Amino acid sequence: MTLSSPEQVLSTLQSDGSRRWLKPRVSRGRFLTLRRIVAYFLMALFFVLPWINLNGHPAIFLDIVRRRFHILGYTFLPTDTILLALLMLFIFVSIFLFTAVFGRLWCGWACPQTVYLEFLYRPLERLFEGTAGKGGNPAASRANSFFRKAGFFIAALLVTFIPAHTFLAYFVGVDQLAQWMRASPFQHPTAFLVMAVTTLLMFFDFYWFREQLCLIACPYGRFQSVLLDRFSTIVSYDKRRGEPRGKVSRSIALPIAETQIENQNSKIGNPPAQGDCVDCNLCVATCPTGIDIREGLQMECVNCTQCIDACDTVMEKLHRPRGLIRYSSQAAMEKVPGEKVRRFRFRLVFYPIILAILATVWTFIFIHKGDADVTILRNRGTPYTELASGSVANPLRLKITNRTDAAVTYQFALEDFPGARIDTADNPLTVNAGESKTIPFIIEAPASAFHGGQKEAALVISDGHKFSTRVTVRLLGPFSLTMPAPTPASQPTPQGASP
Repeated sequence: MTLSSPEQVLSTLQSDGSRRWLKPRVSRGRFLTLRRIVAYFLMALFFVLPWINLNGHPAIFLDIVRRRFHILGYTFLPTDTILLALLMLFIFVSIFLFTAVFGRLWCGWACPQTVYLEFLYRPLERLFEGTAGKGGNPAASRANSFFRKAGFFIAALLVTFIPAHTFLAYFVGVDQLAQWMRASPFQHPTAFLVMAVTTLLMFFDFYWFREQLCLIACPYGRFQSVLLDRFSTIVSYDKRRGEPRGKVSRSIALPIAETQIENQNSKIGNPPAQGDCVDCNLCVATCPTGIDIREGLQMECVNCTQCIDACDTVMEKLHRPRGLIRYSSQAAMEKVPGEKVRRFRFRLVFYPIILAILATVWTFIFIHKGDADVTILRNRGTPYTELASGSVANPLRLKITNRTDAAVTYQFALEDFPGARIDTADNPLTVNAGESKTIPFIIEAPASAFHGGQKEAALVISDGHKFSTRVTVRLLGPFSLTMPAPTPASQPTPQGASP
């Protein structure tokens, strides 16, 4: 027994719960042309970036094994936690601002899921189904359907190897990847397994899961109620102009303003004039997520603009104005004629201020980053030791991270601290490229230098050339107890003397 749902839960599900396979039509128009240009540019950029070298490294190289991340000529290390955290905050706030202004423009124009599905895999599928350039469901009686499906399966799997290997190149580099591709998988089983899993996951996504990733797995669409407002730009259907729907009854429509006036007559009892929507259903047939844009803002809408191109084509054929479905906002669509739409919103001021602060702090930290990171650490256990010579010894550790691409020898010494010295066997210290070293050392200082049990000392670390930094370290020691001089009344009386 099959139970049917009284309403549609997802656009990719039938009423009985089975999968509804979407075969969207291709609606040619100005937006599709622009999206093609953007999509192919992003694909080319993705494939080319691992081959572009900046400062001796790929433009983007996420070397997780060595914990070095090369991005646009600069190397980030694990010690750059603050920079990475600020960058993540900047990205998140940028998403809030971008969505508040432009809606889900990212989803329909630049998201990798949309770019590769709509401009690589679906065109390939249409080629094998015989619907290239027009889309839609293939003819039911098409000959050799099994071989067409098998051909698309094999072709899609082979095509997936290209972006999967390119994706892997961002983490291992093109040179290492080329060596692995020429060698036997048994020589590098872990890398081969990672590549195989990546390929299978991408193939599963683009061949079978498809638009369900946007509807089920991706959280971005579900955050619309928080990120969007009534003034955000979305793909909208003009109900006042389009309703009531009806089949074509005249070749030339009334002007928009006149049509709106006639539609408003229904409010005073007069029968409404027929709207511009001819109920051709092309906006639904061309939607890659299977929704009806005429039902208003929906989570499944990714702003791909295919419904705009489809509707504009119909309007032009009927000699009616374009824009029945267009980029607009809920406030603009619902406003009373003659009323001004408020553009200013608090979030459009708040988000840019936060972004400016984050960018300023990030830039300041980034500019003041040197060729090495230096950290002074205190040893565990006893903080200091009083020596027989009267000095106080503070056991410490020096951690140096070499950010350059060559080995560097560092020297460190105390600044303006007479009577103190550094005791270590690793001065000078050589650190290889991208390496971090931690060495123990002891600072011995006279007990008289400590006031209140502590003393600040300046440690200068340099490579003798262009890198030099000054680090302040707080030394711990004994409290100096100074006894007050006795007063005459309290001085003891000499024996045999009269008071």
